Amino acid sequence: MKVHAILLAGTSLISLPAHAQTAPTTTPAANQPATGRAGHVDASPEIVITAPFVRDLNLLAGKSVITGDELVQDIRPQIGDTLTRQPGVSATSFGPGASRPVLRGFQGERVRVLTDGLGSLDVSNTSTDHGVTIDPLTAERIEVLRGPAVLLFGSQAIGGAVNVIDRRIPRAVPEKGYHVDAIGTYGSAADERSGGAGVDVALSNQIVAHVDGSYRKSEDLRIGGYQLAPSLRQEQLAIAAEEAEEGHAEEAADATALANRRGRVPNSGTETYTLGGGLTLINDGGSLGVSVGYYDSKYGVPERPGAGHHHGGEDHDGEEEHDHDHDHEEEGHEHGDVTIAMKQFRADLRGEVNANGEFLDKIRIRAGFADYKHTEFEGAEVGTVFNSQAFEGRLELVQADRNGWRGVTGFQGFTRDFSAIGAEAFVPPNVTDQYGVFTLQEIDRGPWEVEFAGRYEHTDVRATGVTVGLDEDAPTVGVSRNFDAFSGALGFSYAVAPEVKIGINGSRAVRAPSAEELFSNGPHIATQAFEIGNPNFKTEKSWGLELYARGRTGPVRFQVSGYATWFDDYIYENATGLERDELPVFQYFQAGARYYGVEGELTADLIRRGGFELDGNLVADYVNAKLTNGRGWVPRIPPFRVLGGLTARAGDFGGRIEVEHVTAQDRVAAFETRTDDFTLVNGSVSFKPFGRESETTLIVSANNIFDVDARRHASFTKDYVPLAGRDIRVAARVSF
Repeated sequence: MKVHAILLAGTSLISLPAHAQTAPTTTPAANQPATGRAGHVDASPEIVITAPFVRDLNLLAGKSVITGDELVQDIRPQIGDTLTRQPGVSATSFGPGASRPVLRGFQGERVRVLTDGLGSLDVSNTSTDHGVTIDPLTAERIEVLRGPAVLLFGSQAIGGAVNVIDRRIPRAVPEKGYHVDAIGTYGSAADERSGGAGVDVALSNQIVAHVDGSYRKSEDLRIGGYQLAPSLRQEQLAIAAEEAEEGHAEEAADATALANRRGRVPNSGTETYTLGGGLTLINDGGSLGVSVGYYDSKYGVPERPGAGHHHGGEDHDGEEEHDHDHDHEEEGHEHGDVTIAMKQFRADLRGEVNANGEFLDKIRIRAGFADYKHTEFEGAEVGTVFNSQAFEGRLELVQADRNGWRGVTGFQGFTRDFSAIGAEAFVPPNVTDQYGVFTLQEIDRGPWEVEFAGRYEHTDVRATGVTVGLDEDAPTVGVSRNFDAFSGALGFSYAVAPEVKIGINGSRAVRAPSAEELFSNGPHIATQAFEIGNPNFKTEKSWGLELYARGRTGPVRFQVSGYATWFDDYIYENATGLERDELPVFQYFQAGARYYGVEGELTADLIRRGGFELDGNLVADYVNAKLTNGRGWVPRIPPFRVLGGLTARAGDFGGRIEVEHVTAQDRVAAFETRTDDFTLVNGSVSFKPFGRESETTLIVSANNIFDVDARRHASFTKDYVPLAGRDIRVAARVSF
């Protein structure tokens, strides 16, 4: 069998590494500026090379690619915090050890985090305190995909998808017979030390082996101001005043000390290591590769002020022995700090056969299995153990291009067996089975293009021990739900100039509720909340409309999208103002909702003179999301953000200065606090010792130079886990 040197899985966007035998003439590394910031706007096929049937996929109206120096500079412990400089992207930022991407205001079950086109197969979507089992240190490339076409990855991608590409299953035979990549970073804000390396070796002219590993350790996060947000500080100071007036000097001192805590976020350190390896057969007829990987992480969960929780639920009516929350430290630390220990073993397969037929061009298969476990500790005591065994697979039939008509049709299957064991298992054991069929078709008629996509998905969710009702003594029963979901998208685009396109996309999306949204009913120590679902939820349905323009005109590259989404039976989680087991109750609700927003990025070549180059770029995004029928605002929606920067290059040296301003968020849901505005100033310098075309780079950067207090509104923990203060980072990449 002959196998082809380029492997493209799913509808993932991939470019070949510079060392590959079949690398494109212009590689991302060659196009990257010395500091890796400007120039990543997707304006031409030279920057993003897609599968043949979606070479310029217009249903993906917004897409960003992070690779090369930019990826090295932006790497953080979790994938969410790595991507926040991209248009339309924020992060859940629960803590340094757990942060998922937020795309266009969507998070959780509406954003898929993928590795090479398949899900991460962890439980990070079930709760914001659960980390993603993908280490950015081992990533070669990260793609942020927004728009209707991402529904091909599943109905959980209504908000978009983040696809992480690594070399664990090699895609090409190295030119020299081997290729080595190594990255090392240091960050001062958390005394973060990390390193990762990967090696590809050609065992023959058709077989390539790969091995990689990474390690990261960080201490408690240093911050730029008080740990508590102004509203929580005022609450603790009021408690201190009242306790002092009542003659309780010790309690007053505790509350005052908590209000004035600054400098670091206690119990926010992390430690992570990964190991992986793969083997691929590559020749003219196709390819077949397998890989295995292991992910191990332990991280602290910062404590919510007032999180006194007596285990076993002695007090279900919400009344406390004291009238105030000041005694949280004594109660909350009765068993010690909460930490999470997370482990995942994963095996993957990827294959492609070149059919080269008149109608069928390629057949692709992609599959992954993961055995996942994480344990929530209270000090040395085991609180709750989460176990998950999950499998996902895709089969795709790629059509040959026939007079400008091309496409792909496929099948996707997913199954997950999930259990939580312990006194605070807030979700009962459950099994989710899901399968779907999909198609994407594109008709190219010169300047006009028409694209349409469709997906049918069937989901079965079964659980045992589901609590019926909110009463402490409510009975538990077995519940089985099944859902059918039909989704589709239609797009038109027109080339108004050789490198400029405008277009419109419409979509209808239907999503089945997850097991967590259906069956949650219990205390969760890591989120420090009592979480309640609803087993009677219906499917979530939405209509979407998107207008976009993107391309290049002279020295300017740009992409801008405006979008609106109207939901029926929108599922969201919010505080109720009630308490149970001395924890705030967060409940899932279903209501109508509407989203609209705009996002864009512009990059311009300002100076090209005598070997000196200066570029400017601007990123901006805004989301407005409201529940219908007078229910108020959707919770945790990022406010308007604008980021502007200048990038200079001269020979092998580069530098960048940027300013990011995030406005205050006053459009808040019931029992949600507002978030103040903030401005971050960042700068960096870089050096390429082997020439600017080399992938070997040294970058020194200063982030949050003025040490400001900054908080992401999309975070559940924003009021007591701010972003890092001044952070001096050193990053080096060696590639040969």
